[in-house]
Formats: sequence, C-alpha cells, structure tokens
Amino acid sequence: MRRTHMAGELRPAHAGQRVTLAGWVHRSRDHGGVIFVDLRDRAGIVQVVFHPQTSEEAFRIAETLRAEDVVYVTGTVQMRPPEMVNPKLATGEVEVFAEAVEVLNRSRTPPFVIRDEVAAGEELRLKYRYLDLRRPRMQRNLHLRHRTVKFIRDWLDARGFWEIETPILIKSTPEGARDFLVPSRLQPGKFYALPQSPQQLKQLLMVAGIDRYFQIARCFRDEDLRGDRQPEFTQLDMEMAFVDEEDVIGVNEALMVDLVRAVVPHKRIQQVPFPRLSYAEALERYGSDKPDLRFGLELVDLGHVWHQTDFRVFRAVLAEGGQVKGIRAPGLARYSRKQIDELEKLVRQWGAHGLAWVKVQEGGELQGSVARFLADGARAAFLEATQAEPGDLVLMVAGEGALVADVLGRLRLELGDRLGLRDPDVLAFAWIVDFPLFEWNEDEGRWDAMHHPFTSPKDEDLERLETDPGQVRAKAYDLVANGWELAGGSIRIHRRDVQQKVFELLNISPERAQERFGHMLEAFEYGAPPHGGIAWGLDRVVMVFADEPNIREVIAFPKTASGVDLMTGAPSEVDPEQLAELYIRVVLPEEEKATSEP
Repeated sequence: MRRTHMAGELRPAHAGQRVTLAGWVHRSRDHGGVIFVDLRDRAGIVQVVFHPQTSEEAFRIAETLRAEDVVYVTGTVQMRPPEMVNPKLATGEVEVFAEAVEVLNRSRTPPFVIRDEVAAGEELRLKYRYLDLRRPRMQRNLHLRHRTVKFIRDWLDARGFWEIETPILIKSTPEGARDFLVPSRLQPGKFYALPQSPQQLKQLLMVAGIDRYFQIARCFRDEDLRGDRQPEFTQLDMEMAFVDEEDVIGVNEALMVDLVRAVVPHKRIQQVPFPRLSYAEALERYGSDKPDLRFGLELVDLGHVWHQTDFRVFRAVLAEGGQVKGIRAPGLARYSRKQIDELEKLVRQWGAHGLAWVKVQEGGELQGSVARFLADGARAAFLEATQAEPGDLVLMVAGEGALVADVLGRLRLELGDRLGLRDPDVLAFAWIVDFPLFEWNEDEGRWDAMHHPFTSPKDEDLERLETDPGQVRAKAYDLVANGWELAGGSIRIHRRDVQQKVFELLNISPERAQERFGHMLEAFEYGAPPHGGIAWGLDRVVMVFADEPNIREVIAFPKTASGVDLMTGAPSEVDPEQLAELYIRVVLPEEEKATSEP
C-alpha cells in the first residue's frame, strides 16, 4: 500500500522515519510562512508542518487545503520541541514535516464541524450520517462495537458454540410486536415476515442436534420507537441443549465478566457473582424489573403508617387496595418548594395524582405537605420505616400498585442523577428471575405470555396451568445493568402436550396453533431435547459500555424515532409497476388521501 502508517499511530519511536499518510484535513492554520495541518484518519490526528524550505510545492498546495479535503502526505516524522508538545493528542510529541502532498478529493464546506463537540441537531447528523461517523466519538463507538462482537465470537467458539445463520425471510407467526411483511412475487397474495428474533429457528436447531448455537442476528420489529429501540436491531442469540437455568446463567455471566474486562477495562463490575432478584422483589424494592443497583434509595411501603392517621386521601387509596410508598432522599431537606414542585410535575407526567413530601429537620421535627398528619405513634412508625434522619426528604406516591411502582421507580432514577449516585464507571449487573409465565390482559380479557409462548413453566408449577395460571412462574431470566435490560432468556418448552396447553391458555385454538406453529409442534414429537437460551440486545450492551444515552449512537446507520432513514429517504414510495408485479394495491387512510389531493 502507498500509505505506510496510520496518522494516529505515530509516536516518538517513529522519529526520523519517512512516512506516507492518507486522511482528511481536520484543521488548517496559516502562521505566516508556516502552515500547520491536522491530518485525521481512523486512528487519530497528527500535526503536519508545511514549510517552503522543506518543499515549496507542498507549501503552495497546503495553502489551498480546507477542512475535509482528502490528501496523501509524505514527509519525515520529527519530535516536537518540548514547549510545543500537545498532551491532548496521543501523537502530541511528534509532527510530520511534509515533503509532498497530493489532493485526492476536495470537500464542500460540511454542514457541521467534524469534531466531538458538535452543535448540529440529530436530524442534520442523521441526514449526513457519513459525515457524522467521521467524528472521533462515533468512530470510537463503532470500534468498541467491533471489539465487542469479535470477543463474543472468539469466546463462544472456544467453548464449543457453532455460529449458524438463520433465514431472514420466514413465516409470519405474530406473537409479540408487529411483523414487517415481505410480499412474494412467485406466490401471489402470500407474504414472508422478517424475523423478530430467531426464536423458533434456534429451538429447531436444538432438535436438530446442534447442541450449542449462537448468532449475531439481525432482528426486525414494527413497533413504536424510543431511545433504546430501533425497527432493526442486533442480538447475540444463543441456545444450548441439555441445560437448566443455572447452566445458561453461568455461561452468560462468565461471558459478560470476561467481555467487560477485555473491552471496557476502565469500568468496574460492582459485584461478582451477579446478585439475583425475583421479579416481585425487584418491583417491590426498586419499582422496576430492570433496577439500577449502583445506589440504594429503595422504595418503602408506608401503608401501615398511614392507616394510623386521619389523612383521608391516603386512607381511601389503601381501602381500595392501593399502596402508599415512599423514597428517602438523603440530604434533600434543603430543597426549596420550587424544586419539590419540579419533582411533582414529573410524577404527574408519569401518571401519579400528586407527590406528598415530608422534610426531617434538626431535632426530628417534621415539615411538609402531609407532616401535620404524622403525630405520636404514626410519626415514630414513619421515621422507623423510612430510616429518615435530619436533613432528609421523604417523597411519597399513592395509588394502584403497578402505577406506584412505575412512578417511584422513575423518581428513584431522577434522584440518583440529582445526587450523583449513578457512577458511569460502575456496572451493576443483576439477574431477574421467577417471572410470572402469564400476565392478564384486562382490555381483551385473556392471558398473554410475559416473555413469549415457548417459555417453560417451572416444574413445580405445572399443575397450576390447570387451576391457577396467574401463579405459574416461568423458567425465565433477564440480565440487567444500570437500569437497562441487556439480555433475556428462558428454558424452553420441549414437550408438545405442555406447549399445546400454553397455547390454549393464550387463547390460541388447536387449529390456529397448527396453522402458526405446526412445524414446532411436530418437531417436538421427534426427540426434542430439553433446551434453553438467551438473547442479548447487542446495541444496548454497546450503548451502556460507551456511556451513550441512545442506541442510535452505536449503530452505523440508524432510523429516527419515526422509523425514517433521513440519509436515503427510506421508507419511500415505489413504482406502480413493482406493486403490480406483487399484486399489491396501496389504500391510504382517508386523512392522508385528503392532504395528498390537489
């Protein structure tokens, strides 16, 4: 190759060497007779010095260079004078004295400056994603993603896993989010679906005797988007035969520990082995099934306290089967009424009717919106339950149990941020276990699978499938960290009779089950081994490793929150001839018709 070194790799050991570099002009500075150009490539930035005494022609060309021009530079690496060393650059001890420069391509003025501290909005960044990806931050994220995937592949290969690709065009068997559908030209009126996950396929690989499978799998879900969701995403998909929950958890915990130490060694894992919490315990203590365990601030049940008082609002909630819970915020008795009102505004946005609060002052005096109701025994019970001390603020929400958990779970994270308790260099992993197998769908009056319909019930709960489905626990497990769900899996059903019973409880008739899942049911009759697995949200894992707030920052070409690719303009209309070949006619909603008509 004509290029001999990467610009960002040059160090004092290269001093005296003649090198040829290739990259982009990051910045150019004319100091009157000497031109300094920061040359950038994937490895970093190095300073190139153009001096007419070294090369008059190179100096003349350097006078024309602008940001993002693409160039070759040939020159000699020299040490910088001590007073000119730049400690902010990895290459800051050296510079290259240019002998020749060749402009490979000129650049228009970019719509935003190519640097980490960019002021451009997200829409502009996504429209010009190929420019956004030149920024060092984005390149660091993509490199981190590469190293994460490579480590996973090597680690699993060394432990007997085979990487097997599964089809992208599969049968639509809707049991979760909406499928993306693909029309078949050769089978008019019929459709493929893009896989929401390789769930059924990896189970069939276990029936096939593969024993240990993994895949870096592309998955597709037509669902509403948010910061940790995209319509297409990547999973580390894994399945093993002849295993139980402990086997799957053990392999994945060891992989995660080794992965962290290899690719983000500056981060500290808070506890190994990872702690385990039941689903019920996580909701009770943290208001979330993906709790951030880097800090305490646990939810406290205060129902027994308010039963002793005359506060009608809380007593009415408790009488209707609701809850009153609170969080002790250490040191926040200093908060002004305005600051507390800001918190109340947040909890109202999350669905609560209000926020009650009590400050504990010096000497144990209670002040606040409901403090006057806490007298005598109730006061003592309140202080004992909350463990509040002088200087603390106790915040309380009342209502239906699920709402209280959700609101206080969010408030807990808000307080963690305000108190500086969410250390980005700490990874607090935990396993969430003992999920319910089913959850009741009140709107439709039926049971839904909490995970998916192939999750196995615990052996000791099998009989409850007939008598009390709501009490059946799943052989399911989620891996969470820092308030994010990173992975989820389960031991699968491998017996046809159990699978058919679960389908029945999910209101899937035998005829419908045969139509949708007949291939699975039949496979279970040919010696299906017990098996289980897990799927990691790989985008989310890298997002947490990279300390990014959104998975779009670790995906090369993501979509917007509305599912649009601003760079290419997808989704877009297609030629009528293409639709005719697929026997498809587009029928727009009435309101869209009205706005499109002249």
